[in-house]
Amino acid sequence: MLSLLHIENIAVISQAEISFGPGFNVLTGETGAGKSIVIDAIGAIIGQRTSRDLIRTGAGSARVWAVFRDLPELAWFREQDIAPDENGELLLERVIQADGKNLCRVNGRPVLVTQLRELGCQLLNIHGQHDGQQLLDEGCHLDYLDSFGGTRPQLDAFRRQYDQVCRLRGELERLEMDEGEKARRMDTLNYQIDELERAQLQEGEEESLIARRDLLRNAERLTQAAQGAWSALTGGEDGQGAVSLLDLAAQELDQGGRYSPELAQLAQRARQLRYEADDIAEGLRDVRDSLDFYPGELDELESRLDQLHRLKKKYGGSVGEMLDFLDRCRQELDQIQFSEERAQQLRQELELAEGEARQAGQALSRVRRQAAQALSGRIQGELEELDMPKVRFQVSFSGKACPGGMDATGMDEVRFLMSANLGEELKPIQRIASGGELARIMLALKNVLAENDQVTTLIFDEVDTGVSGRAAGKVARKLFQVARGRQVLCVTHLPQIAAMGDVHFCVEKGERDGRTYTAVEQMDREHRRLELARLTSGDHITTTALDGAEELLAQAEQYKAQAAPHGPGGRKRR
Repeated sequence: MLSLLHIENIAVISQAEISFGPGFNVLTGETGAGKSIVIDAIGAIIGQRTSRDLIRTGAGSARVWAVFRDLPELAWFREQDIAPDENGELLLERVIQADGKNLCRVNGRPVLVTQLRELGCQLLNIHGQHDGQQLLDEGCHLDYLDSFGGTRPQLDAFRRQYDQVCRLRGELERLEMDEGEKARRMDTLNYQIDELERAQLQEGEEESLIARRDLLRNAERLTQAAQGAWSALTGGEDGQGAVSLLDLAAQELDQGGRYSPELAQLAQRARQLRYEADDIAEGLRDVRDSLDFYPGELDELESRLDQLHRLKKKYGGSVGEMLDFLDRCRQELDQIQFSEERAQQLRQELELAEGEARQAGQALSRVRRQAAQALSGRIQGELEELDMPKVRFQVSFSGKACPGGMDATGMDEVRFLMSANLGEELKPIQRIASGGELARIMLALKNVLAENDQVTTLIFDEVDTGVSGRAAGKVARKLFQVARGRQVLCVTHLPQIAAMGDVHFCVEKGERDGRTYTAVEQMDREHRRLELARLTSGDHITTTALDGAEELLAQAEQYKAQAAPHGPGGRKRR
């Protein structure tokens, strides 16, 4: 549950700290006082999208931190190697800077906003007025049903089969081209294959051609250098060179070495130099011989490299890539030439895959229909408690109007139907539900869906829009019942709901030194009576309004006392 919320420099809130309690927490206040800002701050701390426009005018950054306790064991803690401290408390912090950057921490450890969001959605859920619009969107109805029914295993099994169907359909569509398109594609492939095969490409050819071309371009200078060095070492045809002279020096030193160990060592070194010089001379001879080329060889090299360059512009950035392209062309041509055989094979595989997908889809549909019956019964019971005993609620099924009667969600089109009055036929919710009915249906739906998750805190942001009179009392009692299983925070304008709260906060806006400030204060019983009277009669609080507020509080206390065995905030066993 959310234990403590600290807000700094969020819109009109300069600084506020709210200690929430277990059970049913309510927030009231004048319109525009800043109740929604508190919800925005809670949204920020669980990783929801925020804007730097939230930062209070004149401040460099905004900061929110919150303490959660009594948390279930979440897989997120193991995955991120972060866990509540020894007191079982978890501290979430988020700083929103003026440049749009965010700093997020969990128990002092830096995390990304996406990580904070993954954790936040497991800690609390925020339900706002827009949820009623989601209820009107029939595209959301299937998601609601799957969430209630826990159909994920069956849905995953179906999607594996459906992905195979999509893959086979795509391959078959590529093969089943018309004859004219097939002939044009074959002409193109035959031309490309012929051009590349005639080029007789060889891996590494371009590199060796470039090296040979660079050698021939500098052949004259290289020949002169090699010939001059060779002549210096061998003496050429006119005289002695370094090899002969080193050989002579070694012989002379050999003679003297008979009488001197030093000269013997020098003789050995001179002989080694002579061998090295001879090896160099041999190498120079090889280089000189390699520089021999026939007339026109350089032109042939340039022509071949130009051919490779033109082919690379069409078929790939290297000879290796062009050879890969050639292989792909041959494979595609074979597929087209033998497309009918392959198409027949694909049709058989597709028929088998569609049958398996249909079986998986039917299994999914059966689970959904069972869940739909249970959901209808649960919603019906919830609505009766919310002063809607005549309303009928039903989940309608129809087949998918798409190829094969299936898409990635399965084979079912699902929509919620209701009848608002006795004797009227069931119709789509958006055609007959009023604002107050939508609010109660959404509350019923959220209450039922919340039973299947581990979230310990539910936040309702003015979901009571359009509700009044006796229905408001029913909604208040339902919210209190929900709060017996988990913590509930509710922003409301209805005195009936506010009176039912276990903890009541008032959000007030004022001015100081030319600036607007918002404060959040927990109220005692007397202040609650004044606040309920204000909610009933406005700023002009009469004795009658105060008496009515006292009666609301007394009735709420009596109702809660009768429901006390489960205790506020203690989850009821199901």
